[in-house]
Amino acid sequence: MNPKLKSSLTSTFSWLGIAVIIVFCLAPFYWMIVSSLRPARDIFDISLWPKEVSWENYIAVFDPERGFGASLFNSLIVAGTTTILALLIATVAAYALARLEFRGKTLLLTVIIATSMFPLVAIIVPLLKLFTSWGWINTYQSMILPSLSFALPLAVWNLTSFFKQIPVDLEQAAMVDGCTPGQAFRKVILPIAAPGMFTTAIIVFINAWNEFLIAVTMVNDTAMQTAPVAISKFGGVSQFQTPYGSQMAAGVVVTIPLLILVLVFQRRIVAGLAAGSIKQ
Repeated sequence: MNPKLKSSLTSTFSWLGIAVIIVFCLAPFYWMIVSSLRPARDIFDISLWPKEVSWENYIAVFDPERGFGASLFNSLIVAGTTTILALLIATVAAYALARLEFRGKTLLLTVIIATSMFPLVAIIVPLLKLFTSWGWINTYQSMILPSLSFALPLAVWNLTSFFKQIPVDLEQAAMVDGCTPGQAFRKVILPIAAPGMFTTAIIVFINAWNEFLIAVTMVNDTAMQTAPVAISKFGGVSQFQTPYGSQMAAGVVVTIPLLILVLVFQRRIVAGLAAGSIKQ
């Protein structure tokens, strides 16, 4: 086959594959937007765009009686606190695992990542009993600590691989120039590892923002519930009616902060994802 023709076909199929993936990933979100803009009477219409664009679903979502704004604020507190704590703890732990040599380090890393695969549903009841005895039900810490315990293994594993990519010579050169080990870590290593830290932070934030099982189990006060729990409890005009339009509108509102976060930090995310594949 002609090399130019082969190259052209390869490029064409590559772009087709990318297009299929994009459509597959974005189609549900597009349909959620379209459904959120339909009037309640047209919610089961299958047209690609609403015959009549209506904002009634978004108005219903932010009805003060629903308290959805407070739920968004609760989600922000839980996800933000979980992300900050996970990043602080994981950065120190990952740096130690990347730089220190000790017996059983590989086994320790395996155990750390294995803990993230433990099913949450298996421990949710013991956690509920424990937090009830502590008086933690309907508190932020009852949602943050379990989310943190599942976020840390992934964060430690990711950051360990990033720190391993950074040459030890950089720290040694900084210490030769008069830096202490702590200063070398803060002023040299952390700026270089920033893409990996941003990537890890965003992954942790998205997981904590979308968390449902912990929040719905540990909180029964509507004033403390997070956005995913609030959406699941949306009610219709009657007990037999499901407010699909309002749920779709709320889903769009909950997704927008994640989209903004990814778009703002997309360069750092790409740099962080590519860093692990580049040999320093």
